[in-house]
Amino acid sequence: MNRDIEPRLLRAFTAVADELHFTRAAARLYVAQQALSRDIRRLERELGAELFVRTTRQVALTAAGERLLPYARRVLQAQDDLVAAFSGAERRPLLVDVSAPVSTGSQVLAEARRGLGPETELVARFHSGLAGAAAELLAGRLDVSFGRAHGLDPAVLARLEHRLIRYERLAVVLREDHSLAGLERIPLSALAGETLYAAAGNHTTTEWTDLAAQLFAGRGIAMAEPFPEIEGDEEFIRVVTKRRWSVLASEVFIHLPGTVLRPLTEPVPLSPVSILWRKGLSHPGLDALHTAARTLATASDWLTRPPDSWLPRPEAGRRA
Repeated sequence: MNRDIEPRLLRAFTAVADELHFTRAAARLYVAQQALSRDIRRLERELGAELFVRTTRQVALTAAGERLLPYARRVLQAQDDLVAAFSGAERRPLLVDVSAPVSTGSQVLAEARRGLGPETELVARFHSGLAGAAAELLAGRLDVSFGRAHGLDPAVLARLEHRLIRYERLAVVLREDHSLAGLERIPLSALAGETLYAAAGNHTTTEWTDLAAQLFAGRGIAMAEPFPEIEGDEEFIRVVTKRRWSVLASEVFIHLPGTVLRPLTEPVPLSPVSILWRKGLSHPGLDALHTAARTLATASDWLTRPPDSWLPRPEAGRRA
């Protein structure tokens, strides 16, 4: 075995291991897919082991690939630390938008912080939607965010890096006295004739309103009229309570007094949640967020879709 394995080959390997998709891994590394495949084959020759099982439909790690992955990550982290130590630049805090204190992003952030040393700081920000956070990412005022990546303008998304980390199941918030509140799960057909709030009118959450519009179409569910952006949990609770709205929500959602949160079924609607970051960003905090997302996805089965699930377009037409 070659004892001088190039870090470039290990970066190619970890990118494919993260994405389990050669095209997406190549895009993430800004290389041609042929060049990426060539690097993987070279690494396999140098190690004398097959690292991936490839079919026309999926890519999976072999046992050797699973064994290599933690070593590769440690080598690459050591290299990044070496470069950072001699770059002359102070290691600044990483600014992470988690949307809300109760969210997938906040769960990932909390998990990432557990394994960080005192020299690395992750600072939370709370933007109400990904469309607004994406503008902050592009402007350099944020480093990382979470949300439905493919609900963004393609031109905006092309300027960011992203990776799917979870399929969030959708739910509905109902008043305790609502006729459907006694059900443990709400079939979508039962919402025919209902009007649900889904952030229409809020320019920072257009990816969420687009998902809702697709879900409601043809099911007799109406979208609540546009309303100005609502900032903060307290104000959101006040407005929802005053207007007696039913609300399209995620299963990960704040508690609203006087309401119940009920999962939706038949089909099970899903909101794809990705981690997004500025292109070219290199920071140990970002690495910790990726590791935390993978840990939580494995422990809680975040990336498994129920057989009767629903996804919005364009995600519904994309291969896993």
